[in-house]
Amino acid sequence: MNAGAPRSRYRATVRVVLTMAGLMTSAAALAQATIHVAPDGNDRATGSATRPVRSLERAQALVRAASATGDVTVVLADGTYPLDRPLRFTAADGGRAGHRVEWRAADGAQPVLSGGMTVRGFRLHDADRRIWVADVPKGLDARQLWVDDQLAERPWLEIKASDVAFSATGFDIVNPDLAYVAAVARPDRMEVEATGFFTDRFSPVKSIAGRTVTMQQPAWDNNSWGYDTITKPIFPADSRLFLVNALEFIGKANDWHSKPYQWFLDPQAGKIYLRIAQDDDITRLKVVLPRLGALVSVAGTPAAPVERLGFRGLRFSYTSWMGPSQPTGYANQQSGAFLSDVSPIRPKDAWERCGWGCVEFESMRQKWHQMPAAVQVAAARDVTFEGNHFTQIGQVALGVGNDANANLSGVGLATARIRVSRNHFAVLSGSAIMAGGVRVDAHHPGDPALINRDLVIEDNVVTSVSQDYRDNAAILTTYITGARIAHNDISDAPYDGIAVGWGWGYNDVGGNPNYDENQKGYVHNTRYTTPTTLRDTLVENNRIHGVKTWFMDGGAIYNLSANPNAIVRGNHIFDIGGKIAIYLDEGSKHFSVTGNVVETRGKWLNINTAGKMFRRRISTDNLATGNWHNSSATGGRWLTEIGNTARDNILVPDSRWPTEAHAVIDRAGVRK
Repeated sequence: MNAGAPRSRYRATVRVVLTMAGLMTSAAALAQATIHVAPDGNDRATGSATRPVRSLERAQALVRAASATGDVTVVLADGTYPLDRPLRFTAADGGRAGHRVEWRAADGAQPVLSGGMTVRGFRLHDADRRIWVADVPKGLDARQLWVDDQLAERPWLEIKASDVAFSATGFDIVNPDLAYVAAVARPDRMEVEATGFFTDRFSPVKSIAGRTVTMQQPAWDNNSWGYDTITKPIFPADSRLFLVNALEFIGKANDWHSKPYQWFLDPQAGKIYLRIAQDDDITRLKVVLPRLGALVSVAGTPAAPVERLGFRGLRFSYTSWMGPSQPTGYANQQSGAFLSDVSPIRPKDAWERCGWGCVEFESMRQKWHQMPAAVQVAAARDVTFEGNHFTQIGQVALGVGNDANANLSGVGLATARIRVSRNHFAVLSGSAIMAGGVRVDAHHPGDPALINRDLVIEDNVVTSVSQDYRDNAAILTTYITGARIAHNDISDAPYDGIAVGWGWGYNDVGGNPNYDENQKGYVHNTRYTTPTTLRDTLVENNRIHGVKTWFMDGGAIYNLSANPNAIVRGNHIFDIGGKIAIYLDEGSKHFSVTGNVVETRGKWLNINTAGKMFRRRISTDNLATGNWHNSSATGGRWLTEIGNTARDNILVPDSRWPTEAHAVIDRAGVRK
């Protein structure tokens, strides 16, 4: 400053500098807004650290007021946050104007977003069978119950197909030893469950008269045609049949082979019955009954997606999807997809003659539904889930970019740059993660904004999944452009560990000659001349073990349909008994399978080349090289003449892996 400048000008300059500094400080404060939530907070409070709000809905309102001018962090204190309805996030709840919103746990806290209620006030009902009863709200229904966070078991009986005589409307009980089933007091609560080669189907009972069981429609019709059905499973020797969910069944199964806890819910009476383990103290058990079918919906629109939203350190728990209890049942087709709609052209004798598909069934193929997840993401970009716990969930835990019918918002697909990292998935009735859709807009969208892109699933622990819906793969990605599934540890799953792709080659360029010539599939479906949205899938450095515990079909790593630039490398697969390790199913094309370490007593590598049609190149342009395996068994036609080459793979019968293989084993799984 000029030494001769008037002192008044100096003072004015200082004031301007101080004012600017104050404005910058205020701007910084606005840019880093923090909203605190606590179970004992007050929704009339400001949301400060000393005056937290109580409800997540109030926190949402404060986020919307602040997110346009800066980043916002919502900090949840320790405790349980019971939800009366699912928490919905729209574009207004994400980061705006380039800012970001994160919902996270306070340091050292484990906040729980709960869709359940704790059941108390049990009183003895049947001392001999150790059954206790408690009151619950009338009308409340659920398919799951957790006792000390273990999934309790709906009572069941395993029967043989020869015990019954199937018909178009249900079945007759022909085994006289099962005559007592006709005396069940609430037959309308009972279901038939059937597991086949790759399906797990549920069909509710309508009524029982004498020994004739009449099933609910359209569940029975939809479950008794197609592939691997209740009435005509593909391989009867690998199929099982159960009667499920009657109070009279509690304790019927041998104790050594049933879980400690069995339960039955009567919504009309508002009563829940629970059989406890011997020497249990009912007052010391934590019994949680779910009240909600979903916890969180994140969905904007394809034109205005939710953006820059994160969830960190939270626990999502206690839901129950009620779809299989409805008259539509769960007519499972594969891995969480099911037939719900009624076909106007279904033949009356379809349960007899459409047990291996038929042209009328093919007309429904593009109309399958997907199981809705507990936490749903659609029409969203730059959304992260990191360090969360998805546990005690009665369906798929996390759904990303699924079809609109699997979303509360009614909006589907349209996800980009979704990252799922370092989460823990356990004690789930369905998949840990189901990403992508199965309908036309998923594979050939009319609007490019619908394409699911750039999904990352990495460093997650996935265990004890698909406990009710055994057909669900632990992780499934369908039509995704650029999915990276890496460094996950996956165990204790009845079906596939990682399944990618969809469609059996049906929707690929030119279609699938097998379905064209044998099922006449293109009478009702489009034969596409352009590729699907599935490409650039990377499955690497995963540790997959203890999977395939129920089904013979599928693989620890599995693919369907053309998947250009797809790579499966550096994975360690072990402890899968005699099941298939790496399976490229019908229509698989453009795969590189390399550098994996595979331990199995079954086929280490399998490809479905459609039997005698293998020269039609339904599955082609696949290379398997540089893998270590302890079994020499492979499946399908690995013939260079049809574009499938397996070369330079290393058989190690005694599993004494060389140094290079040990390096793969050491890299596989969750990184520190």
